Amino acid sequence: MRKADQSQTSFVKYLMGLTQREDRAALAALRRGVGRPPGTAPEMYPLVVPWTSHMYSSEADNYYLIAALFALHPCNCTEGNMGTTLKALSQPGDSIEKRFVALLNAHSDDLPSHLRHAVSLARSKEIPINWARLLTDLAYWGHPDRFVQRQWATEFWKRESAGASESAEASGN
Repeated sequence: MRKADQSQTSFVKYLMGLTQREDRAALAALRRGVGRPPGTAPEMYPLVVPWTSHMYSSEADNYYLIAALFALHPCNCTEGNMGTTLKALSQPGDSIEKRFVALLNAHSDDLPSHLRHAVSLARSKEIPINWARLLTDLAYWGHPDRFVQRQWATEFWKRESAGASESAEASGN
């Protein structure tokens, strides 16, 4: 498992600061990037460029994507990955699993659209997202080993520990 580097962690703390300060104008500017190719909403530039001016555009695009999606659902946690988040949303017989498989299969060019849907689902149920981890995972999405996708799949489909399952059965869940 890869951990977020200092730049990624600092960027997410910066985004959280916008929420804590209730900077609605900044969050609205970031939301203008939702549904648009990363880095194409000029309203985002003053907020993101200071963090990305030294990066290649492909790395910077991940920051634009995270900033836009964070502004859509500014609810952060420090544990888990998107597999964890979507597992928390999943109910027997729902379409979350199909959406999750489509997300795991997504080419990096299609990832913003799939993530927008996943974040919208998380927002609808108030499920937090580990934004720093997601930013880190995006950097490795195209790795030939597909280790990010495997980590997400592990979190989504792993069995609960025997103690957790027995406790849930005993309580009637």
